[in-house]
Amino acid sequence: MSTQARIADTLKAHHDAFVQRFGKSRPAPVPAPFEPTYTVPTNIADRAFTILGAGTLGRRIALMWLTNGETVHLFDTNPQTLEAARAYIEENLEPTIARLVPNGSKGILKTFPNRAEALENSWIVVEAVPEILQLKIDLLGELDAILPSDCILATNSSSYTTSEMYEKVVHKDRLVSTHYYMPPRANAVEVMPNAYTSPELVQFLLEQIPKHGLTAYHVRIESVGLIFNRIWAAIKREALFVIAQGVAGPTEVDSLMRDVFGGSKGVFDQIDEVGLDVALGIEEHYAQVRGVQVPPEAAAVLRSYVEQGKLGQKSGEGFYKYK
Repeated sequence: MSTQARIADTLKAHHDAFVQRFGKSRPAPVPAPFEPTYTVPTNIADRAFTILGAGTLGRRIALMWLTNGETVHLFDTNPQTLEAARAYIEENLEPTIARLVPNGSKGILKTFPNRAEALENSWIVVEAVPEILQLKIDLLGELDAILPSDCILATNSSSYTTSEMYEKVVHKDRLVSTHYYMPPRANAVEVMPNAYTSPELVQFLLEQIPKHGLTAYHVRIESVGLIFNRIWAAIKREALFVIAQGVAGPTEVDSLMRDVFGGSKGVFDQIDEVGLDVALGIEEHYAQVRGVQVPPEAAAVLRSYVEQGKLGQKSGEGFYKYK
């Protein structure tokens, strides 16, 4: 199948899924004439895996890619965030290698407050900045204009597809979603192309990711929320509704979930870990794009915590208090 036919088929599938869900049509996007020119990098051992954003997930992505001898560049504008990220990685790297990559070796971590320096000699750049759509649109456009032609451009977004972010990206064939969960505890990475993404790029990442103690999952077509987060969103909404109605509190819900499903983390444990502000932004985006509404009472609970600055682990308090 030609690239043009593949793109057209993918876009039609998106349109048909929309019709099936919402019972109405929307104008089907027509792809411009396009032939991929992207070629995967062949000298990655001599280049850097670069992450923009050293927050909760950025530092964990860096940790995992340091488990097998990689050079990792980690950028953040906040020196305190970079310092905290380095401390987290230094504390967790050796145990993570021992548990997940027994034949691995410690890579080289370099932290940068200057973005231009961080980008030098990168074979991939992963944006892990806040879930603000316009911020991501602008950033990806800027990166596309300056990165080498074989450098992969990836987003860690959990709620936006690359099609929502690529309006300023010329080289769409090198743009891909790589969504990490919460390594080194939850080591899944969902790899999701857009209609233009090079199939060779996707296959390349599916081969590289498992070398670093991670499990790669191929999301076959664009899906708002990818795979797991679509299912997880429904659980979150009902859990919030349960506490909003006074049926139970966060502690009881989490204890029950652990009893039934096993594991060490309940629903509210995990919302605190991700950040309540992030969770609220994701739910609002799902409501806008997919028409999936959070019950007003449930949304009010989440919003009230955010307005009080109770964002979860990163602020010291969310549904639970942290030292």
